[in-house]
Amino acid sequence: GALGAAMTANVISYRGRSAAREVGKVLSMDAGEVDQLAKMMSRFEFVDPDETVTSHLKDAGVDTGREVYTQFARLWQRMQDLPRHLGQHSGGMVICQGRLDDVVPLEPASMPGRVVVQWDKDDCADLGIVKVDLLGLGMMAVLEEAVLLTGVDLAHLPPDDPEVYRMLQAADTVGVFQVESRAQMATLPRLKPACFYDIVVEVALIRPGPIVGQMVHPYLKRRRGDEAVTYAHPSLEPVLKRTLGVPLFQEQLLRMAMVIAGFSGGEAEELRRAMGFKRSARRMQQIEGRLRAGMAANGITGAAADQIALSISSFALYGFPESHAASFALIVYASAYLKAHYPTAFYTALLNNQPMGFYAPATLVKDAQRRGVRFAPVDVQLSGWPCAIQDDGVIRLGLMYVQGLRADVGKKIASTSPRSPGALAPGIRFTSMDDLVARTGVRRDELRMLAESGALASLGGDRRSALWQAERAARPAGELLGDEECEKTSGVFFFLDNKKKTPDVFSPSSPLAPMSLIERVEADYATTGLTIGPHPMALVRRTLSARGVVRASDLAQGRPGRRVRVAGAVITRQRPGTAKGFVFLSLEDETGIANAILTPDVFASHKRAVVDAPYLLIEGILQNQDGAVSVRAERLEALADAGSDL
Repeated sequence: GALGAAMTANVISYRGRSAAREVGKVLSMDAGEVDQLAKMMSRFEFVDPDETVTSHLKDAGVDTGREVYTQFARLWQRMQDLPRHLGQHSGGMVICQGRLDDVVPLEPASMPGRVVVQWDKDDCADLGIVKVDLLGLGMMAVLEEAVLLTGVDLAHLPPDDPEVYRMLQAADTVGVFQVESRAQMATLPRLKPACFYDIVVEVALIRPGPIVGQMVHPYLKRRRGDEAVTYAHPSLEPVLKRTLGVPLFQEQLLRMAMVIAGFSGGEAEELRRAMGFKRSARRMQQIEGRLRAGMAANGITGAAADQIALSISSFALYGFPESHAASFALIVYASAYLKAHYPTAFYTALLNNQPMGFYAPATLVKDAQRRGVRFAPVDVQLSGWPCAIQDDGVIRLGLMYVQGLRADVGKKIASTSPRSPGALAPGIRFTSMDDLVARTGVRRDELRMLAESGALASLGGDRRSALWQAERAARPAGELLGDEECEKTSGVFFFLDNKKKTPDVFSPSSPLAPMSLIERVEADYATTGLTIGPHPMALVRRTLSARGVVRASDLAQGRPGRRVRVAGAVITRQRPGTAKGFVFLSLEDETGIANAILTPDVFASHKRAVVDAPYLLIEGILQNQDGAVSVRAERLEALADAGSDL
């Protein structure tokens, strides 16, 4: 029979603070007070709602004398897991034989032409309906475009390319799939991947499950030989030998439950679902009770049982199946190979498929330039809509990067042919700014952005000249600039003095002073979000050096424990839920990226600067853990407040 398919529904439940805030509204409580209570009482979030909460409140340090707090706690517990709304699983499909609506009720989704199954995806799975989740990855589009540019066959890449592993071990992974995050970059020099399975481990290691389950550091120590490989129970050796006695994958957790706790296949499947997309901590807690009982029956108690239970229960916070990690590792290897051996094509494809990954195009361009990739600016005469590689191997920035330029207008500019092909140089589309306006319908505001970005430079003059001309070209004729007052001769304008009858020449260069280098860089960021000119930090390096600020590239040679100052553009700010309030910053200068770690106290003292300032100066202690270099911040300031030129 025919195959039918529809998107699956996903019931989104009240959890944690979302439930707390709803209860707070009912009880007319202050939002700040609600958040504080939720944080204090999180330790008994999953107790039986009918159980007395007084002892839990006391343990959490809550004033049990206030009746509203007791009411809050009871209602909060009852709110957990109640449906909040029905969501559409963006990549989930169900398949059956024959007509789908004969098997499961359907309804129109909010998107035209889309249908959604009315049942929850877990209910579909319980009934044996085939459910497929389709994962969309931006890197797949990058690889596809890079393959077209290079002709590389991804199925036949060299399996152990030394340059790929050198790059991974040095954490030179900006733009590389999955391993470009701050946490991954800090782990790569310590793990030192040397084969494909090491990449599989790297992908799986930096996930909430392994982190909370305290698996990361033991694995790294055992990998380096600093700690002996041991097993919580001898029967676990066949299950965990491949990962040095440390459980990293969902399959290992399921096998562990079957080996040391006697779980049946059905119970292991229930455990897998509890570790799945919903990541139900309530279900994990219930399963943990059965797990401990099974371990006790096999003589596993005490610290060993605690460690095993922590390993398994922590995967409710999300961990990878080994098959998933291996699939991702293939994409890691392919993207790293292209970056190492075909950087021009790789960065072109990256820039054409934004937004994706951790880094903005501005950082990708600077990373590419440090690898020797050359760029040419946006130009209405030469640029396409996307970025493209010229015959000389230079990446020509696309019109897509001019902010505020409509896609249809940008594509029309890119596809415009010369008016008189035989009379113009090859590739020259427009004879003047008036020609550009007349043939593309570009608006005045778009023309100004093109001028300020430097995209009109090939029409004559610098950016300020182009801005001056853009105002005239986009302005309809009127009393001030009427036909009889303004004549156009070979691109030079004559404003006539009716008394003198002598022309005063108005050059296309305009009476305005050209932009300085700093102004051009500022204009680049304002109009395209990036610059192919000098990094802003290079423009103030002399001032920074006088203040004792070192470059990012100098940190690796510094002595750990010494006090250092670094400064740069803040390109990432991270405060993971598993980091206990620590904040991680990445600062970019003209030489690379410096990483900084902020303790909760330092973050609280400098919160406004950390959140808002585009450029920071950080002073702290230099740390180097097996090649992972960072600065433990003690003091920081926004560069705009530090007397710099930025």
